[in-house]
Amino acid sequence: MIQIPANLVTTYTTFLQQSGVPSGQHRYYIKWLRYYFDFCSKYNFRQEGKESSTAFVEKLKEKKQGENLRKQAHHAVSLFYEMEQYSEGKIQNDISLVKNTISEQTSIDTTYFHTKDYPSNQAVYANHAHNIDKTAVQGSDPQSRTGKALKQSGADWTEIFNELKNVITMRHYSPKTLKTYSGWTRKFQAYTKSEEPRLVSIDDVKNFLTWLAVDQGVSASSQNQAFNALLFLFRNVFGKEFGKIDGIVRAKRRPYIPVVLSRCEVDRIIGFMKYPHKLIISLMYGGGLRISECLSLRVQNFNFDMKILTIHDGKGQKDRTVPIPKVLMGDLKAQLDLVIEQHEKDCQAGFDGVFLYGQLEKKYKNAARELVWQWFFPAKELTLVPKNKKRRRYHVHETSLQKALRKAVKKAKIPKRVTSHTFRHSFASHLLQANYDIRTIQELLGHSDVRTTMIYTHTVKSVTIKETKSPLDF
Repeated sequence: MIQIPANLVTTYTTFLQQSGVPSGQHRYYIKWLRYYFDFCSKYNFRQEGKESSTAFVEKLKEKKQGENLRKQAHHAVSLFYEMEQYSEGKIQNDISLVKNTISEQTSIDTTYFHTKDYPSNQAVYANHAHNIDKTAVQGSDPQSRTGKALKQSGADWTEIFNELKNVITMRHYSPKTLKTYSGWTRKFQAYTKSEEPRLVSIDDVKNFLTWLAVDQGVSASSQNQAFNALLFLFRNVFGKEFGKIDGIVRAKRRPYIPVVLSRCEVDRIIGFMKYPHKLIISLMYGGGLRISECLSLRVQNFNFDMKILTIHDGKGQKDRTVPIPKVLMGDLKAQLDLVIEQHEKDCQAGFDGVFLYGQLEKKYKNAARELVWQWFFPAKELTLVPKNKKRRRYHVHETSLQKALRKAVKKAKIPKRVTSHTFRHSFASHLLQANYDIRTIQELLGHSDVRTTMIYTHTVKSVTIKETKSPLDF
């Protein structure tokens, strides 16, 4: 493997940063550069840039490297030549040294570019590519580009977690997604004994997922969640593709039928609740809302004239509208009056506004103190933000609602496992029981696929006419 001078690696890494390449991908760009130098040495290409880089990418395609990886490799080589144009002095000498070495050295990894000896089986290909990757990163010592031996265990993953947080935030995923993906990444790190991230392979993922199913006995949904988290980690942080993964012991997925309350049970539970939790649960059942959707409602979400409630940024960043229950119209308008009164008091007391999404406050500097952005179910007390010492108002916390719900269920003596989501299940089931169209229910719930909504056909007794009959005989 052709060794790149340390000064050249440092300069190239700095140039990558200036070019906007995420720090978590720098090591892969350097890896592709080394592969490229070996390719040129193996096939006697002169370092003229375009011709050799095109041939290099074609060879990667021949070896069935994914399109994203080929683009990354081409970008790595292109940036190297772009850097060369602006380099001078010691760096130019280092570049010349590498070019001269190409004509003298032969790549250690000769099998990487040999077509006739390369296995066609995808599983063998993945294992072999992993071994190549380790050799390429380690070198012959084995050592990394920094001159330090790569750790088989006890490596620092701080940079990986920082990069994971950055890419999730950049995609505007929810904080819960960040928490979940970070949790599975941490478990995966522990399973690999904190192996150097550059040495982590697809085989490690297979073994981890199998370990979850066999040794830990996790549910199918948990194993799928772990799979999705690691897929995101490999694609967006490690810069690797999963490819086809076979040989994983999958946890058996059992058919799940949600718990549904009768209308009488719903009324009994709500009857034992107090303000504001009583109104919140009533709205969740009346509109089929998730707990996060209901608690994060703002004043502007309600259109009382049209009797429509708009849900912004629901699950999957989707918007939808649901009808406002007529029976709750008076209570909801009274709640709006209380919010207006509380807002006026907050403004007089000089509060700093409510919490806003993302960069809204920077874009609209006064939005946090405007009425339309106030929470419809505000918390009783203001929250002190330690970072800037500002006093802001949050909405009613999920924990508070869940505690109140558990107490009400206990008092109502309902012999079912009731959570806040049970009222959403009951909403859908009761509409289906009333012969509402399944597509209409799908739209009200905000499901992307009608198959998700179809689960509620198992929660109620079917009233559909199943006798085969011709329309002419109606």
